[in-house]
Amino acid sequence: MERRVALALAGAGSRGQTYASWVARNQDRARLVAVADPDPHRRGLVAAGHPGVAEYATWQDMLAADVEADAVIVATQDRDHVDPAVAFAGAGRDLLLEKPLAPTEEECRRIVSAVTGAGVRLAVCHVLRYTPYTDLVTEAVRSGVLGEIMSVQHLEPVGWWHAAHSYVRGPWRSEKLASPMLLAKSCHDLDWLAYVTGRRIARVASFGDLGHFRPDKRPAGAADRCLDCAIEPECPYSAPKLYYPVLRERGAVWPVSVITDATDEAGVTEALRTGPYGRCVYACDNDVVDHQVLALEFEGGATGTFTMTAFTEQTHRQTRIFGSHGQLVGDGERVTVLDFRTGRTETTEAGPVGGATAGEGHGGGDDGVMDAFVRAVATGDDALIRSGPAESLASHLAVFAAERARHTGTVADVPEQ
Repeated sequence: MERRVALALAGAGSRGQTYASWVARNQDRARLVAVADPDPHRRGLVAAGHPGVAEYATWQDMLAADVEADAVIVATQDRDHVDPAVAFAGAGRDLLLEKPLAPTEEECRRIVSAVTGAGVRLAVCHVLRYTPYTDLVTEAVRSGVLGEIMSVQHLEPVGWWHAAHSYVRGPWRSEKLASPMLLAKSCHDLDWLAYVTGRRIARVASFGDLGHFRPDKRPAGAADRCLDCAIEPECPYSAPKLYYPVLRERGAVWPVSVITDATDEAGVTEALRTGPYGRCVYACDNDVVDHQVLALEFEGGATGTFTMTAFTEQTHRQTRIFGSHGQLVGDGERVTVLDFRTGRTETTEAGPVGGATAGEGHGGGDDGVMDAFVRAVATGDDALIRSGPAESLASHLAVFAAERARHTGTVADVPEQ
């Protein structure tokens, strides 16, 4: 029987609350002993589901208290990952770290060096590796039915409203505030491609920019805020059209829970009138790209393309894998394989795994990474962790190479760590 794992949480935002909710649903396997966040409301939301949990205003206070935790979940903002990760590793705590590792290569290497030097576990929340759908894809690839992989085509459909929420109005809108869009949103995808193919990304070229969400694309007559805008009813990026229906149909859940602590329509209206989420998407301080493409060369010669674009429905990733003996088509919920040798096509469903968004659990990936990490800590079986330091560093190095390629107009080599 597995021992019960004691966890501490640094960062009680949306991601931290998601992982804390898994603990609340699995009290027989884990317990939350401490939470740290400077926002008392967010701390309180977590503490409400974990009676007796110790609350701290900062992760430094939690570290100084030397709470009796087997592991720490670090779910702070992107630019605030390094210091708590290094500090808790030095204190001998295993780590579950929200992606991305950090915004720069130097900082990523610092985290990896700290955990390997301290001899503690690190699992990075590349949640796509842990979904039932991913298991279907990897089973097909590794079965040999596709033969040798020749090329891959992969789409990250960010979704028009999700892009406006998180990457135009939200915390990931600026490289200075967070990181490049490719790192913040799509390090998942490069990591996933390396995982399912079993091949390291060796070289990359990239093109992309901020094409639409900028002042010169602003329609005539648009106001600075949606609530004051005469053309808001026809705008696809209307904040009222995004947040009010969610509140009315499902309550103050994500993404409404991000824009305000209030739970009623008056509170949402006040947030849209005064806060960042009510701004016109053409009048924000965003600078991250809204579309980007990559050409990839894997070790061994296979090729791939990756497209990240804001201008889609919000849905699961779409993938095609082309092999010497077969083709795989996947949509996040099912996998269809055509065997060239027999001419037969077979479709397999992943089952009821949930939707693609953070509010829907990333297709089972959020629960999957928590299950694997807690089980690894409880049993000592590190093979359960699919996104350890070496694997995660490799995918981040591919992202940094892609950004170098995009800015310089060159083909960039990805370092072999």
